[in-house]
Amino acid sequence: MEFNETGKPVVQLKNVTKIIGKRKIIDGLSVDLQEAEVFGFIGPNGAGKTTTIRMMVGLISITDGDVIIRGQSIRHDFEKAIRHVGAIVENPEMYKYLTGYQNLLHYSRMVPGITRQRIDEVVELIGLKARIHDKVKTYSLGMRQRLGIAQAILHKPSLLILDEPTNGLDPQGIRELRDYLRKLAKDEGITVFVSSHLLSEMELMCDRVVIIQNGQLIDNRSIRQTAIPDTEAQRVLFEVDRAEEALEVLQGQTAGLYQGLLWVNADREEVAAINARLITAGFKVYAIRVQNKSLEDQFLEMTGGERIV
Repeated sequence: MEFNETGKPVVQLKNVTKIIGKRKIIDGLSVDLQEAEVFGFIGPNGAGKTTTIRMMVGLISITDGDVIIRGQSIRHDFEKAIRHVGAIVENPEMYKYLTGYQNLLHYSRMVPGITRQRIDEVVELIGLKARIHDKVKTYSLGMRQRLGIAQAILHKPSLLILDEPTNGLDPQGIRELRDYLRKLAKDEGITVFVSSHLLSEMELMCDRVVIIQNGQLIDNRSIRQTAIPDTEAQRVLFEVDRAEEALEVLQGQTAGLYQGLLWVNADREEVAAINARLITAGFKVYAIRVQNKSLEDQFLEMTGGERIV
């Protein structure tokens, strides 16, 4: 596995713009993707998600700006840039009358340097070892998705692009796919770029998300920030015995009750002081956590409640 020793982003979207007719579909989109992160790409219906993905893989032209992958330009040096990319846009298509292994073997012959050993590694990685010699027509949708991902990563890409990979999957299939994508990022060092409308799954799957609306970037954030803030007041939940009585102890503090828990608006230092105050007053404090808004709540706030598709 090759790691990014330079510290530079694996992928850079630089002022990417797409104009069709008189309409600006994508308007100066700029974002960096780091190595081995699972990156979520979300937005309301018509925001430009699929258009962006199609430009990233060369299916449609870029009007202005560029996509740089491992230092190579999609616009000016497409063949070198696309070598670093594996992608599934819409549904993976396989030869259903062949086995999973035969499909991978057939694809490996199109790309120099893919060995039988690499095929075996990928089969093990995506969890299809027990069924790889069965015909694809016997596979569930989730298994076909995993086989498609296996095909997309055979050549050890730096970037894996998946457009709505969970479409049609049952809850178990969605969970399996989520686990495999995180495993790919960790074990193979692959940057995974996922577009999906399932916000709850994106929250569990991704390290970071970008939200676009009307072709423009409106937010770029980590969704794994769970630490209590140092200086910024944030709602913090205390799981205590006798919550109603504990609330009375915190007179003068912005506080209340939420589903049997005690909530307080506090920064990091205040949380420590409140905890000591409760313990001194004889209350048992079982847990303390920040009440983070869900990705869905944040999305609806930013987009004014527009549907995501």
